[in-house]
Order: sequence, then structure tokens, then C-alpha cells
Amino acid sequence: MKQYLDLVRDVLANGEVKTDRTGTGTRSMFGYQMRFDLRDGFPLVTTKKIILDSVIRELLWFIKGATNIHDGLMPHSKIWNAWADDDGNLGPIYGYQWRHWNQFVPIPGTSDSYEKRHIDQLANAIHMIKTTPDSRRIIVSAWNPSDLDQMALPPCHSFFQFAVSNGCLDLQLYQRSADIAVGVPFNIASYALLLTMVAQDCHLTPRYFVHTLGDAHIYTNHVEGLRVQLDRSPKPLPKLHVPPKSVFDVHFDDIRIDGYDPHPFIKFPVAV
Repeated sequence: MKQYLDLVRDVLANGEVKTDRTGTGTRSMFGYQMRFDLRDGFPLVTTKKIILDSVIRELLWFIKGATNIHDGLMPHSKIWNAWADDDGNLGPIYGYQWRHWNQFVPIPGTSDSYEKRHIDQLANAIHMIKTTPDSRRIIVSAWNPSDLDQMALPPCHSFFQFAVSNGCLDLQLYQRSADIAVGVPFNIASYALLLTMVAQDCHLTPRYFVHTLGDAHIYTNHVEGLRVQLDRSPKPLPKLHVPPKSVFDVHFDDIRIDGYDPHPFIKFPVAV
């Protein structure tokens, strides 16, 4: 995971000091890109332990379109608890936008009446990969301006695009806001897993995960822990095993990681 450690070094050395919404303070850089070749191994950070169970459960929760922490996320993972309301609701966040993007269409025979339908962006993207693989429009967006004020947290990983080439599937993610210590390692693993799942579904080889960052930042209270990681030597990447089945039929127990031997866990406070 040299790419991730290079990001940390670059922002620590060249990032600009900025204030932020949480009041914590950051060192920040705008515009950064990393590329991971999944044929070299699954890009799971090894300089600290990543709780892979949480990565898997959150992604499967997104895929089924869930937006309540009690709908398959709790009690296994508490990563969204800080933003949920008393009933566990988070509003129309990632899963809703991926699977139920609102569409209002005119009712035939009327001039100003509309009915609400939903667009399943993820299913449509997979269909396009299978039927029109040369398309440059295979995109899934979580950034829906009309729903932002109803979301507990506007999407940080905003949209992603697939590309097919020579029997391989690539995925590029645009992440508008990137918490380098806490969020980015989690996001790398999550989207590399998504790429693998979709590739398996489409009978393609998962190849490049390209991670494009907008505001890449290190919170001031994360600097010490990141310096610990920079002093550690990366270990070999693990191997990911996902069965060749529909993305929508993959369960938690279907996914297996072999050979993950990270350095000890580092606890970073989450800025809410």
C-alpha cells in the first residue's frame, strides 16, 4: 500500500492548514489520485488493522438500498451511529441513491401532474457493463442535490464510473471529501470489493481501482497516529475471494480474505 503512504506523506509535507466544519482543524490538499491494480492483491492497508467486517457489512447495506442502521448494519457495525436519528434513520444516503434515485414523470393526459418512480442506478450500471461495455456512461451517483438537505451526511464518496477493456473491469471513484486517517483506507477496501463483486457478476477480471480525491485532509488529532504508520513497513497484500454470482445475491459469509496480517490497530477519533 505504498500509494496510501505516499498520500499521507504528501499531505503532511505539502498540505495547507485549514479550518473545517467540525472545528477540529486539518492539513489539506485539493486534488489527488491513487491507482491500485487488484491483480497484485486486495488493497487493504497493512500499516494498521482495518476492521474488514465493517467494510463488508456497510457495502452490502448500501447495495440493498438500506438507509436505517437497524436494517442489516447494527449490531455488527456502529460506524453510522453518530449520524442516525433516534430511530436509526439516516435519510436518502448512499444506498437510497444507488438503488432508488427519485424520478418524477408526467402522468399521461395531464399537464402538471407527476408520479414518482425510482431509478436503480446500480442495476442499470451492471446491465450496461454486460450489454454495452464500450459505453462511457456507466456511472452511479450518490450526489443528488435535491435530497442533500434530507441526508444525515452528504455523500463523501460522491460518484463512481466503470470501464471495460480487454476482458477487465476498472472502477474510478470521485471522493469530494477524504478523511485520510479514518475514511480513506475504508473507502479503498470498500470500492475494491465492489469492483470485484461487479466484475465477478459480469464475468470480467477486476483490474484498476482509481481513487480520485477532492479535499484530501488530515485532522490535527490524527497526525501522531499517521506518523506511527509511516514508521511501519507495509506487509504483503491479502487475497480476496468472492463467488461468481449476482452482486445482489452476495452475502456476508460469501466473502473471504486470506493472508491479511496487519500491524496493530490504531484508534483515531472521528470528527462528526
